[in-house]
Amino acid sequence: MIDIKKILSLSFLLFLLSCGNENSSPTPSKNPLAIQVKSSADPFDEYWYQGKAEITSYNLQQARYGEMREGSAVLVFVTEDFSKKNQVKLDNPSRHPKDAIPVLKLNMTRKFDTGIYPYSMMMSSFTPVDLKKNPSTLKVTNSSQEWCGHTFMQLNLGKYSYESQLFSYFESEGDKTTRLERTLLEDELWSKIRIDPSSLPQGNIDIIPSTTYARLKHIDFKNEKATASLKEKGEEIHFYLSYKNLDRKLSIVFEKAFPHQIISWEESYKDGYGSRAKTMTTKGTRKKSILLDYWSKNGNEDAHYRKELGLE
Repeated sequence: MIDIKKILSLSFLLFLLSCGNENSSPTPSKNPLAIQVKSSADPFDEYWYQGKAEITSYNLQQARYGEMREGSAVLVFVTEDFSKKNQVKLDNPSRHPKDAIPVLKLNMTRKFDTGIYPYSMMMSSFTPVDLKKNPSTLKVTNSSQEWCGHTFMQLNLGKYSYESQLFSYFESEGDKTTRLERTLLEDELWSKIRIDPSSLPQGNIDIIPSTTYARLKHIDFKNEKATASLKEKGEEIHFYLSYKNLDRKLSIVFEKAFPHQIISWEESYKDGYGSRAKTMTTKGTRKKSILLDYWSKNGNEDAHYRKELGLE
């Protein structure tokens, strides 16, 4: 079993050494962000609390209805103050200091077409930055829109369980509320990679599957058994997840060095109906990444950032 803590400790030390001498000429970075971080006792804060979000675009090959679809995916990571009690973003954290909890928010979008009609999907997760004090993600939402109808799903962390709410256009799903035993969420793995990869699970685990997978497959949402592992490959770390009863596998490739950017991912499962049903692999491959206060870039003159991300 790979000792992820030793690997990350070494890469973290190298990161500090590389940014400690402000007078030296910067070495070209393999990180597409190409951000020069100044010497700091806490590079995490230097990177994630500079008033910008990290936006990364990906080429998407999405399996749907037994065929591969070309599309795009975007991962937006940004820190914010969250209400632990109400599980919503605090408009004015200074008014509720005891309720405020810093989180790393992830908005993960997928867009692809199936013949004449388009799909638009988005998963949002809200994961505490201090995983030792608050190891569980507080909230996950997922929405899916296409011409047949749309669905919305939400998980909220309770004292002993996650409350799952599903609102769906489809009769077989209807509107329902269920409780799931409090355990690891697949949707929180992405943020845990960015916060602290040593927090990733290894071995036999209990896990709640991806809400995106649940929406695409229209499955009953419940706790599942899986195995997880990590493997170092040069400057990359590969995380593997294999479900025991879902016939589904996920792999996420990320940079060993801080800030542990996600390079690519693959997820394999049986897709399609009838004679079209077969095991297929959805893939996301990184194109471009930028740091940007996107919420202030909403004018027509700001559309060039989409071109820069390769989203046009």
